[in-house]
Amino acid sequence: MTTPTTPTPSPAVPSIATLAKTTAIALAIAALLLAMFVLPAEYGIDPTGAGRRLGLTAIASPPVTAVEMPAAAGSRLAPTANGPLGVYPAEFKVDVFEIELAPYEYVEYKYQMEKDAAMLYSWTATAPLRHDMHGERAAGAADGPPEQSFDKDDRRQASGSLTAPFAGIHGWYWENPGADTITIRLTSAGYYTSAVEIRSDRSRRTRTLRSLDTLAATGDSK
Repeated sequence: MTTPTTPTPSPAVPSIATLAKTTAIALAIAALLLAMFVLPAEYGIDPTGAGRRLGLTAIASPPVTAVEMPAAAGSRLAPTANGPLGVYPAEFKVDVFEIELAPYEYVEYKYQMEKDAAMLYSWTATAPLRHDMHGERAAGAADGPPEQSFDKDDRRQASGSLTAPFAGIHGWYWENPGADTITIRLTSAGYYTSAVEIRSDRSRRTRTLRSLDTLAATGDSK
């Protein structure tokens, strides 16, 4: 004789109200976890204040450590190649130089620059004059002639850039060839440390140059 089996009762299907309540609780828990942990750690947003107390906001905003450039040896402003960049150990300087040349007077004005250091310049004169842009190697250098001319012609203005091919002083020789006084005004910016002015009377004056934020807004030729 076969014993009849008792059918297994089917589980009760939750009501719509129960499902809605369970879903709401799950959403509330998820929202609480989002506000307390995810937002502070991922985005630095901390609506409850719990993220700050738990140290989670620091994860979203890690401290920034700046890379310090090595200090220049002495006052040298020589660049270090970094791909297409020339990285310098100090900021560039600016200079405004103005001078009057009486008839047949001359002046040399040159900047102390390291090899591969760069400079931008622009100068004008009230009349054409004799002009020679050139460089002189540092004392004791044995890798070339003591002086090299870059641009030699009669001019009344010029604008351009210079990358120093060697360490030394680089700049201009201007001579007034006529009978009228000529005024020259030079503006430059570059990685140089000082300038030297040599006049017709053989006098020699060294000028200390300044950074951009210390130069008078109207320029300073003194």
